[in-house]
Amino acid sequence: MERSLKRVPGDPLEKLTAAQREAVTHVDGPCLCLAGPGSGKTTVITGRTRYLIEQCQANPLGILVITFTRAAAREMEKRFAQAMGGRHVPVTFGTFHSVFFWILKQAYRYTAANILKEDQKYQILREIIDGQKLEIDDESEFLSGIASEISMIKNDRIALEHYYSKNCPEEAFRSIYKSYQERIAGAGLLDFDDMLVYCYELLTGRPDILAGWQKRFRYILIDEFQDINQLQYDIIRLLAAPENNLFIVGDDDQSIYRFRGARPEIMLNFRKDYPDAKVVLLAENFRSTENIIRAAGKVIVCNSARYQKSIRGVRERGDRIEVHGFANPPQQNTFVVKKLQEYLVQGYHYRDAAVLFRTNTAGRPLVEKFMEYNIPFSMRDALPNIYEHWISRNVLSYIRMAVGNRERKEFLQIMNRPKRYISREALDEPVVSFDRLRDFYREKDWMVDRIDRLEYDLRVMGKMAPYAAVNYIRKGIGYEDYLTEYAQYRKIKPEELHEVLNELQESARRFSTYEEWFDHMDEYAEALKEQAKEQKSQEDAVSFMTLHSAKGLEFPIVFIVDVNEGTIPHRKAVLDADLQEERRMFYVGMTRAKEHLHLY
Repeated sequence: MERSLKRVPGDPLEKLTAAQREAVTHVDGPCLCLAGPGSGKTTVITGRTRYLIEQCQANPLGILVITFTRAAAREMEKRFAQAMGGRHVPVTFGTFHSVFFWILKQAYRYTAANILKEDQKYQILREIIDGQKLEIDDESEFLSGIASEISMIKNDRIALEHYYSKNCPEEAFRSIYKSYQERIAGAGLLDFDDMLVYCYELLTGRPDILAGWQKRFRYILIDEFQDINQLQYDIIRLLAAPENNLFIVGDDDQSIYRFRGARPEIMLNFRKDYPDAKVVLLAENFRSTENIIRAAGKVIVCNSARYQKSIRGVRERGDRIEVHGFANPPQQNTFVVKKLQEYLVQGYHYRDAAVLFRTNTAGRPLVEKFMEYNIPFSMRDALPNIYEHWISRNVLSYIRMAVGNRERKEFLQIMNRPKRYISREALDEPVVSFDRLRDFYREKDWMVDRIDRLEYDLRVMGKMAPYAAVNYIRKGIGYEDYLTEYAQYRKIKPEELHEVLNELQESARRFSTYEEWFDHMDEYAEALKEQAKEQKSQEDAVSFMTLHSAKGLEFPIVFIVDVNEGTIPHRKAVLDADLQEERRMFYVGMTRAKEHLHLY
């Protein structure tokens, strides 16, 4: 419902578009505000909050504004304070977790000491998993996968007996989950996901407490609603009832966090849950040129599960989108550097450009190219060092042993990858001797043969160039087959592991000796450390980030690289829902560009 009020000169409503004004002046009942990229959604949320207070005499204490991150909540509160002339107005701004934990604190007297820290969580999981006797090559990767699955079960309210783990056998996962919950509950702790679970249980189990919070918050506004998960939505519906003054702002075309539990279908079904909901479309994009908007629109229109909308620009037509193919990644990366240098000549700065990747590991080759040309860059995402990946550690241990290293720690990396059935009991010295190994297995001719073969392989590799050696480890020794078997055990696609090998081998191609390659690895690791230190002090640097991390940002110049089948869209995207998410992610990347967009 919109209350008709006469506007006076200087009224903030005068600065709004017709659609923004329609959203801002909505007062009672549910409202779905579809906000396209660069359409001024923050202006709408802060404007409506101000309108409720100044024009509708709503009590500021009764207004709740929810965002997904603390940074977004702080920015929203800052923008609102500016709109209110700097005076303090007691509207509640917070994230889902902060608001729900506040509710729990009032009921159970929880304090910050009851919140399980991330390092505590992983230590508990590590201790539980150590007792499971699972075959794990990369503990940190496995722990991260298990933690994500525990989170998903809680947020989607999945019955444990109906969940099938992607990381380990079902019975093992259920045992891990139960032990984890018993450990933290016994210590009086709750993790971030428990804040939602316990809040839902509290509000559904105590109608009196629910009624108190419903009276407290007469108006609820939610930013980035497309990223909401099922449990968050269920709690919000409880709090908004019975008046249902629920004002949601978001863009279903920018829902890209399904892997974290976000459910875009919640937004798509909002009008089924609230048939009387008002719908307002913010269709004007103030950020990008018309050509960028049109190109992005042609991509996203291919998605079927979306609200149909036509986004239009208010700026000039602008340059055409550059789409360029290359024979190989090095050619692509050299071309990015060349283009950047051209923009500098035109008067742009490094800080005006961003390079977007599908995954954070994909940036490594371009990072090395930037280092080669001394181009300043900043990483929004932590860039994993490919040479520290467990697969790389295995391969590099083979190479170190091939050039004469006989340390026990290196041999442990390779002795049963692939399976040779060599026991740790055979390694009783800090330095490995193949003669002692043969003597240990002298009663088993087939084991002696395996040890002989391994020694021969290492001797052959010692005379090879790095690229050929990696290939020999993969094909000649059978390491690639070992990875395929391991992938089947872990229920992951072998291609995910083979990709690490591919990248490592591609890196080796540029070096003629092992010494040169190892020197490069040391320099690269040192450069990453230095870059991390300089991150905040670099005022003029190209931004490197994933498509996920680019959400909410904008740059005059945007490069999206590796736009190849298997990377963008990712090879994991098999189901239609996954492909639609990939398309949304690409759309988000395209709409970060204000003036120039390059797709390579």
